[in-house]
Amino acid sequence: MNGDIARILLETDSVKLNLKQPFKWTSGIISPIYCDNRRLISFPEYRAVIVQGFVDLILNLPEKPEVIAGTATAAIPWASFVAMSLNLPLLYIRPEPKGHGAGKQIEGAVENFRGKKCIIIEDLISTGGSSLKAAQAVIRELEQKPIAILAIFQYGFPDAAQLFKNEGYIMDTLCNLDQLLDYATSLSYFSKPETDKIRTFAHNPKLWHP
Repeated sequence: MNGDIARILLETDSVKLNLKQPFKWTSGIISPIYCDNRRLISFPEYRAVIVQGFVDLILNLPEKPEVIAGTATAAIPWASFVAMSLNLPLLYIRPEPKGHGAGKQIEGAVENFRGKKCIIIEDLISTGGSSLKAAQAVIRELEQKPIAILAIFQYGFPDAAQLFKNEGYIMDTLCNLDQLLDYATSLSYFSKPETDKIRTFAHNPKLWHP
């Protein structure tokens, strides 16, 4: 499954790898990788593979969800597909509470799901900060800690993994940077030294340089 997801991410240009012309993130970090999983919704031939990947992760969790929550905006389609596949209710989580009206951060019939078991669907996990904010919104508005936080892709930053561990969250993804590089290397996208250079990015992204 990881190889299938890696292939899909590369074939759709949802993940781009470039050592010669690295990308500059909004944070100022210089990176050999750029991820835009919003592109994936345009490829119906790959949609079922990704949705089934999420379903498989969910079925292997120690607890089963009663509601699916997607983070706005990139994960809302995937949360919708997964909720449809599992015949479960759907909510979506804003990055911040609304500044008007009821001031909610979670949209949907929230009052029906207080105390219910929830899974958060993300498109991408980088530092983990936005995922934890989404989890805090679930705790505040659903009055229940999420069972797990699941995503399509993660960079594999050690600090992010430690953050989830410290907070006691299960975090899993359909593919990570190491798995993507294994697949790319098998197709001779890069030489081994080039692949090793890209791998070092995940170990210390703030200090990485081409």
